[in-house]
Amino acid sequence: MRRRRAAPPAPLPQRDGIDPVRLRLPDPGVWPTVRAYLVHRLPGVPPEHFDAMLAAGEIWDEHGPLAPDAPYRPGDHVWFHRELAPETPVPFPLTVLHRDERILVVDKPHFLATTPRGRHVTETALARLRRDLDLPELSPAHRLDRLTAGLALFVVQPRRRGAYQTMFRDRRAHKEYRAVAPYRPELALPVTVHSHIVKERGIIAAHEVPGAEPNAESRIELADHRDTPGLPDESLGLYRLVPTTGRTHQLRLHMSSLGVPILGDPVYPVVRDEPAPDDFSEPLQLLASVLEFTDPVTGEPLRFTTSRTLARWPDPVPPPSTTDTPRWP
Repeated sequence: MRRRRAAPPAPLPQRDGIDPVRLRLPDPGVWPTVRAYLVHRLPGVPPEHFDAMLAAGEIWDEHGPLAPDAPYRPGDHVWFHRELAPETPVPFPLTVLHRDERILVVDKPHFLATTPRGRHVTETALARLRRDLDLPELSPAHRLDRLTAGLALFVVQPRRRGAYQTMFRDRRAHKEYRAVAPYRPELALPVTVHSHIVKERGIIAAHEVPGAEPNAESRIELADHRDTPGLPDESLGLYRLVPTTGRTHQLRLHMSSLGVPILGDPVYPVVRDEPAPDDFSEPLQLLASVLEFTDPVTGEPLRFTTSRTLARWPDPVPPPSTTDTPRWP
């Protein structure tokens, strides 16, 4: 069996903090030219678009720009920047809390995706940070939902990426969240929720599978509650959420399953129509408030707390009960 050749470094620089697309030419291949393969591989792109890119020297292999009639060589790699659709700017700052030679910790606003995905590409935390801080090799150690605000950790040195990503995979990072949701006095808290969560590709909402082996665990605590002015039948609770696992939408789904869905959630308990791209009026009331871990490279204990508040509960956070775990920020 022929051993696949490792991809060489990209010969094209990033554009607006976004890496170029890399494609490996399949082996074996029946296409006479690179252009013919690209037309086959990307049928949604008009062939004349590739003609224009090749004429402008915008499609490269590891040696430089390709000629319009460049022959197809199985196993080679080609790079190019895809044309990106315009994105609505997210009009909130991305705050850097900590930066050293290894890691970067930021306080992310609502509505800003962590990494490029789908229609959110340049308006992401990763693209902004790479561009604004001149850190082209920056990579995320974990992911925070686009609708969730708060603490996110990025890795500055590529050779250290595995150590920090493994730390999250092995659950050696302590994370806490704040959330605002309806207050239900009959709900017995604190409680630890266990369930089996499944998130299917292409379906926006995750779901729980009754009776299946649990793969998600969250501790839910009530920090405070109060009546809502003008809404006498509705009280709000401020909740402290501590996930042990990191399933997609885990906290949002667990809160909804308890009958206290997080305010501003467009997915749980019912999927609502997506707001307009420039509508930032109803942020999800979920905030990644604490990130604590022992640095896997230096052995130093580190703890970070958010500087943000939630719009529906801007007051200072009350101290935890003496009977609860005393790790509230």
